[in-house]
Amino acid sequence: MNLPKPIGRQKEVLYLPAQGHIAVLGTAGSGKTILAILRAAYLANLKTDHHGKTLLITFNRALVSYLKHLQEDSIADVVVENYHKFARGYLGCRHKMSFNDIFKPEDREGLIKKAIEHVSVGYGANDIFKRPVQFFAEEIRWIAQQGITTYAGYKDIENGGSYGTIIAPRDRERVFKIYEAYQELRAKRYDWDNMATAVCAELDADRSPRRYRHVVIDEGQDFSPEMIRSLAKAIPPDGSLTFLGDVAQQIYGHRISWREAGLDIKKVWEFKENYRNTQQIAKLGLEIAKMPYFRGIPDIVEPVAPKADGPLPTLVECSSIDQEIKLVVKLAIDAASVQTVAILLRDRQDENKIIQHLPMNSIRLDRNMTTWQSDPGIRYGTYHAAKGLEFDVVILPFCSGDRLPDPETVAAFGENEAMVREGRLLYVGVTRAKTRLIITYNGDVTSLLPPNWELYQRVKQ
Repeated sequence: MNLPKPIGRQKEVLYLPAQGHIAVLGTAGSGKTILAILRAAYLANLKTDHHGKTLLITFNRALVSYLKHLQEDSIADVVVENYHKFARGYLGCRHKMSFNDIFKPEDREGLIKKAIEHVSVGYGANDIFKRPVQFFAEEIRWIAQQGITTYAGYKDIENGGSYGTIIAPRDRERVFKIYEAYQELRAKRYDWDNMATAVCAELDADRSPRRYRHVVIDEGQDFSPEMIRSLAKAIPPDGSLTFLGDVAQQIYGHRISWREAGLDIKKVWEFKENYRNTQQIAKLGLEIAKMPYFRGIPDIVEPVAPKADGPLPTLVECSSIDQEIKLVVKLAIDAASVQTVAILLRDRQDENKIIQHLPMNSIRLDRNMTTWQSDPGIRYGTYHAAKGLEFDVVILPFCSGDRLPDPETVAAFGENEAMVREGRLLYVGVTRAKTRLIITYNGDVTSLLPPNWELYQRVKQ
């Protein structure tokens, strides 16, 4: 297929100098993914003086399949990968990783539980040790994502939920001891979060020529600071790194400066034009971004309302979960004959409630996708898996107040932090829809949605 033509500010950014660091922040639907493809092709162009092997990198594997679908076969010097494939490949070629060296999530939680038990013996009774394992697992993940390796680097850091540590200063010594105990139990094996630190360390010691001259990061808001640092180290002095992201879509929140992330950014380019959503869908996305759980986010880009017109997002109240499932499946099948339809859900548990009722030819958005099909039909998966993708019709089931925010997340992190985390997910789901958005619930609707009923067409089943 032919690559799309650049439009609007894409033309300005596309041909920026092919050396140094560039940051582009854009609203949902502003064409960042298209620009990522075009920028990678430009940087790898053999007819230019700056040409060189280019890594086009993103976070989830479903988006990798989509990017490869957009990529022309003739762009031989562009490699499209997700971050963890890049990290595993690099560590493997440096003989720092072998088969089965990465812990499965369930094994990781088991080691964290052992670390908690070990540290609690030394400190005696304390309320912090009564918190769920998930609470400590998330903090250990956050520590690794920031590249923090010492207690001195941890104890004075700012509190800020998704944008800082969730641990009060009085408890940090105990929590860092748990982190250190987990590191010892983990020995030389990796989890998915500490690979970036290993890549950074290995690149610092690596004196061989860099494999890539240029790196283009798509959906960069989901990359941890340590991932970004490692990618900045992966290019030579005459190379370039282009960062494209949307702070409002941030699922893995990080309050950190460009310089702290290893980037020297002179100017941030902003994309405000929304080319994907109708006016009605874009307005709902904007109103979600104005909700209290979005307050205090730096660098958020407020979109310019698109010109395309369409129906209001439909908010459907169902009498039960069974009725909700039947309705969602029927709506998806009816629309899928002529349109691309995505059923997006909070997690795999919710996905399992739907999957058995879907047609056999429905496509799951997941890490095992190797090809992308653009024909009409049904796709389904989590909000995370849909990052960077777009569909004609998006259906968001189970948006009830007792399910969203997730009760387990509320129990582990408190209501305010749960609202922050779950609200970002909902924003992602809403802004995947190009022309039609359907949100269903039973009981009371989630408080994560704006209570302005003029934004919706309300239906009761």
